[in-house]
Amino acid sequence: MTPTTGHQHHVASSPSHHDPHNHNNNNPTWRSNNQITSGSDGGVGGVGKHLVGATSLSDSSSSPVEPIKPLLDLSLGDPNGSLTVPLHPVFDEAAPHNVSSMASNTAYLHCLVHNLGNKSVSWIRQRDIHIMTVGRYTYTTDQRFEVINSHGSKDWILKIKYAQVRDSGNYECQVSTKPVRSYVVHLNVFEPQARIIGSPDIHVDMGSAINLTCIIRDSPEPPTYIFWYHNGKVLSFESPRGDISMVTDRGNSTTGYLLIQDAQAPDTGNYTCAPSNTATATVRVHVLNDTYTAHGLIRSIYTTSLSGFDWVKHRCAHVDDNTNLPTGFAGEEVPDRVNAH
Repeated sequence: MTPTTGHQHHVASSPSHHDPHNHNNNNPTWRSNNQITSGSDGGVGGVGKHLVGATSLSDSSSSPVEPIKPLLDLSLGDPNGSLTVPLHPVFDEAAPHNVSSMASNTAYLHCLVHNLGNKSVSWIRQRDIHIMTVGRYTYTTDQRFEVINSHGSKDWILKIKYAQVRDSGNYECQVSTKPVRSYVVHLNVFEPQARIIGSPDIHVDMGSAINLTCIIRDSPEPPTYIFWYHNGKVLSFESPRGDISMVTDRGNSTTGYLLIQDAQAPDTGNYTCAPSNTATATVRVHVLNDTYTAHGLIRSIYTTSLSGFDWVKHRCAHVDDNTNLPTGFAGEEVPDRVNAH
């Protein structure tokens, strides 16, 4: 929310000190209604203009607890040009409007206020209009929230420990003027996700290779490690099974690979990818017997009503290469109604 201005105090100096060809002069630069203007051009002046610095940091990840250096310089007596100094509180755009934090980390939301005077600063959570802090006091029962403001600092920092995804949303920094002035900061708390390509079920032929790929997304930094498990037991190069390869590729996103040569029936089961910084991902691997895969097709016959009796649920049939007719395990003919499925 863009603050509005009230009465202002104008400090003038001789325009003869300004050299339009000197690019190193110290004239303060301002942004008025999203346009850059220089103090030597007559200052900002007027009513309803938003004073911010010449440069703006609109986006930022969760920053350390140290206060942000202000962009505004409202000191009086600048000899190099005229300077308009507001008498009311002014927000400094050095504080980022967008903050991102990984879940379980600490998030810091900054609000820089000049000319606060005897006014107070409050932090409001917009989604439920909940007052989080007033001045240096915390008004929420959630002990993860607190305000940080050292004596003489213009930076009022809302600290959120162990940030959760549910903490995402807009937070409003309010100054107790009439009407109130507000500075909105959006917090995005994200949680890294792990996913195994092909999940939840992967089928491989006996004797072929099991090749699993685990992708970790939305992680600001790669995981320290990725462990692989088979039916709850950790896999390693030294596993009695042998013929196991594990590779981790740390590019734009981290990807873990598991390769098991010469798949056999005991290799069937649950395979879990467990990165150090996110929840696990699991896939069920089915190693298919050559007896059935040699005929080229395996399918399940689900419970079907056939003239007063039910065909056996999950009856497995395969296509006979010679007759092209479905047959059961015992070679019995599959009724036409079942063939339709």
